[in-house]
Amino acid sequence: MPNPAAAALTAEEILKRVLYRDGLVLVIDKPAGIPVHAGFGGGANLEQSFVHLTFGLPKPPSLAHRLDRDTSGCLVLGRHTKALRDLGKMFEDGSVRKTYWAVVDGVPKNPEGRIKLAMSKAGSGPGWKMKVDPTGQSAITDYKVRGVTETPRGPRAWLELHPHTGRTHQIRVHCAEMGCPVVGDNVYGRMPTTEPLMLHARGVALPLHPKRDPIRVRAPVPEHMRDDLAACGFTGDKSGDKNLENEIPKSEKSGK
Repeated sequence: MPNPAAAALTAEEILKRVLYRDGLVLVIDKPAGIPVHAGFGGGANLEQSFVHLTFGLPKPPSLAHRLDRDTSGCLVLGRHTKALRDLGKMFEDGSVRKTYWAVVDGVPKNPEGRIKLAMSKAGSGPGWKMKVDPTGQSAITDYKVRGVTETPRGPRAWLELHPHTGRTHQIRVHCAEMGCPVVGDNVYGRMPTTEPLMLHARGVALPLHPKRDPIRVRAPVPEHMRDDLAACGFTGDKSGDKNLENEIPKSEKSGK
């Protein structure tokens, strides 16, 4: 069992981040800056806090997918073996609809489009990264420009992105290859920066039950992205907000 005393979040902190719960899955709002599991160097991670999310079951939930250390937002957990198996199939076959928001340096030439660039891993151990590789795994991302602003560092854009595949660092690599790296990306960006990574897993739709509508969950915008998104036209998570017309609606916190 993981050691909750060494976890990145306390019981109270992670319980406040539960966005959705039922008998099969949990969706939590992952904070930026915390790895979901132990990496090469070990250290505190989010998975250590899952012992606080049993809600009566004998074992803690497990990760159904991954988010990068500095990415925030919707993280899906399976509550038992069967749920994890079903979730794994859905993520693998692309039936899970994922919505990401990013603030990027520059503005794409087209207001919306599809990026199809296969990828593979370059290097191993600390310092590894992903690279575009025609012989690598297929990677497909749809994007749409939601707003644009001018800054002292040049133009920036608010993008909505829908990855159809789940490659590591996929959105970050695709945005960089489009000439618009995610703000705060010190791996794929244009130059070193002290700004936080502005990539947020905004929403997820899980078709867990064939005869029911998908489970739809939305994570609130993190504090470190609010000013930049507001400059691009985002007016907040309010009912009737024009920016949310085609958005995954926020889940009812039923069962909590």
